[in-house]
Amino acid sequence: MNLTNCPCGSGLQYQNCCGPYHLKQHAAPTAEALMRSRYSAFVVLNADYLVDTTHFSKRKGNSKEAYLKSAKNTKWMKLEILYSGFNVVEFKAYYLNKKLQIEVLHEKSNFKLVDGKWYYVDGEFYL
Repeated sequence: MNLTNCPCGSGLQYQNCCGPYHLKQHAAPTAEALMRSRYSAFVVLNADYLVDTTHFSKRKGNSKEAYLKSAKNTKWMKLEILYSGFNVVEFKAYYLNKKLQIEVLHEKSNFKLVDGKWYYVDGEFYL
């Protein structure tokens, strides 16, 4: 995949940002980097990466097929990081709904570092 700007909104080119994480060349070094790379994985339809970066205890309910269906049915517009701590990232992800209206997914996500690799555990959604 050759994207100019990374979908995560970092301002970097995809191949210098989330691309190496998606290709398993490097692991995301922080919870925020993992959050950004997971958002980008939804945009580029990389369901394998989404499964691989979901904590083992949460994979049962988050299959590759479910991630791919979600990603294909959503037109992601932009990611906004509101707070980034050691293992928590609060963000807003903007997307178009089926009526082509902009909606916002506002979540505080929890991450866990296991053997030097970050994993998404779960999130708290805000309305």
